[in-house]
Amino acid sequence: MTTDPVSASGTVHWIGAGLSTGSGLAALCDTAERVRLWHRTESRAADALDRLGLAGRAEPRAYTLPALAAELAPGDVVVSMLPAPEHAPLLAECVRLGAHFACSSYVSQAVLDQVPAAGKAGVVVLTEAGLDPGIDHLFAHALVARAREAIGDQTPASYTLTSYCGGVPAVPNDFTYRFSWAPAGVLNALRSPARYIEGGAETVADRPWEATRRHVVDGETFEVYPNRDSVPFVAQYGLPDAWTPRTFVRGTLRLEGWLRAWGGVFEELKRGDDARIAALAQELAAAHPTTDDDRDRVVLAVSLDVRAGTGRTWAGGYLLDLVGDARESAMARCVSRTLALGVRHVLDGSLPPGLNRAAETAARSEQWLSELAREGVEFTLRVDQ
Repeated sequence: MTTDPVSASGTVHWIGAGLSTGSGLAALCDTAERVRLWHRTESRAADALDRLGLAGRAEPRAYTLPALAAELAPGDVVVSMLPAPEHAPLLAECVRLGAHFACSSYVSQAVLDQVPAAGKAGVVVLTEAGLDPGIDHLFAHALVARAREAIGDQTPASYTLTSYCGGVPAVPNDFTYRFSWAPAGVLNALRSPARYIEGGAETVADRPWEATRRHVVDGETFEVYPNRDSVPFVAQYGLPDAWTPRTFVRGTLRLEGWLRAWGGVFEELKRGDDARIAALAQELAAAHPTTDDDRDRVVLAVSLDVRAGTGRTWAGGYLLDLVGDARESAMARCVSRTLALGVRHVLDGSLPPGLNRAAETAARSEQWLSELAREGVEFTLRVDQ
């Protein structure tokens, strides 16, 4: 059960000033009535505002959950850039105080458990509103809508949907990768089984890298592998029941040569315990860091191919391929601007109370994509009919 949303107050609390906090924060300073940046200490928050050119436009604060709660008012929007395990207690305070919540992370069970209470309280819970997850959802919803219009909801058909995203060095190195943050997260994701659909059947890769394949995007060859559990997204993306998947996979994209370059890492992942993997993460981060001179590159490629029994076909794809610059990384641009766009829609009252995973309809996805394109997150659409 949901009620009308709590009216937005116009105040945004952005929590965390790490590497994904970029020009999206500046965009919110243009639109929100008041922005507060919360970081480990007030001085670090002030330094981050200086770095982003936002000194005097947002108020620095030292973050603790009690300190935030003391300043939260009904209708405020809390933006969490904290690690995912910290979202649930933060959301609990938002529900208690009538404040809205936004993050770019996947929805955890701990967050889902609080969604009914949030909806009842009129609180918007915006999640998966970054790059991946986030822009990938927008691309998929938009492609599915175009294919449905071309093929028809009730027409039996089979389809292939692939969604691959990766942050890679703009200038390749021998390791084909540079660590900028969360090295342990990169390795632990590789230790987690991946479920996807291949050849019309559900498949599980216990070691995702062993399912790596070549994938050509706009004439360039990459290496891709499945990540997490792709299967629930068949329903989330609204694929018609009359269509059956040949392939449905959401995964990670790496530069060509990644599988070979990381051979020693994979051997460690096979036999190492948690302590060894944690140590390995630190060793790799030290050996292959991102320096101030390096530029990152973000590639997101989402494609849909539908073939009806009548012989009718439809195929299309979105491609985002951005390189960072001296002002901000491509990753920060994509994550923070998408999240800021979502927050603006919380502020204008156009998102309903309860759970929102980025934009969950084709029409709203098209709207968000148009807005992102105007704000410098560039991408291309290809349609083959």
